[in-house]
Amino acid sequence: MIKAAIFDFDGLILDTETAWFDAYKEVLRSQFQFDLPLGEFVKCVGSDDTVLFSYLQNELDNRLNVNSVRNEARKLHSQFVHDAKAREGVTDYLKDAKDEGLTIALATSSTTEWATTHLTNLNLLSYFDFLVTQDMVERVKPAPDIFLKTLEKLDLEAQEAVVFEDSLNGLIAAQEVNLPTVIIPNPVTAALPFENYHLKLNSMTDMPLHEILKTLNR
Repeated sequence: MIKAAIFDFDGLILDTETAWFDAYKEVLRSQFQFDLPLGEFVKCVGSDDTVLFSYLQNELDNRLNVNSVRNEARKLHSQFVHDAKAREGVTDYLKDAKDEGLTIALATSSTTEWATTHLTNLNLLSYFDFLVTQDMVERVKPAPDIFLKTLEKLDLEAQEAVVFEDSLNGLIAAQEVNLPTVIIPNPVTAALPFENYHLKLNSMTDMPLHEILKTLNR
C-alpha cells in the first residue's frame, strides 16, 4: 500500500532545467562562440554541474573560467524562471496526495534554500511534510543517498512510496533503492533512454494521481 509521494523539484515541479540549458547555451555562445550540445548538458540534469564543467574543461581548456560562466548563467537563469509557473498538473497532484492521506516529501539534488525559495514563490511549500536536499547527504543523485534519507524520514519501506522524477539521474537513484518511479520528462530530458520505470507520462495531466495509486496498490 502506497503511503507517501516523493517529488523531485527541478524540472519536475518547476522547469528550471530548460532554463539552465538556455542560460548556459547563451553564455557559452557569447563568451566562446561554443555551442553546448543538449546531449552533454542533460548528463548533469537531476544531479549537480560537476559532469557539465568537466566536459567544458575538456572542450575549452584554459579559456574556461568556471566561476565566470557559472555566475553569468545564474543571472540569466534567474531572469528566465522569475515568473515561471509550476508545470501542468503539479498542484492537482499535490492536492490529491493530501486528499488521499499520503505523506508528501521533496527529494532534490538542489539546496534547501533553492527549493524553499521557489516552492514559496509557487505557493506550494505548505504541501510538503518533509524536504530532503543536497545539504543533508554526502552524494546527490544518481547516488541513492537522497532517497535513502527520504525513506528514513518517512519511516517507510521503498514499496510504500512512489517517486515522481523527470531525469535519468533521478530514476537511477530511485532504482538503487527499489522505489516505484513515475517518469514525467521535461523538454530537456524527453529524449533520454529511460528504462525499468513504473509509468512514464508526458504530463501530470495525462493520468490522475488516484489512477497511478490504483496501479501500484494492486
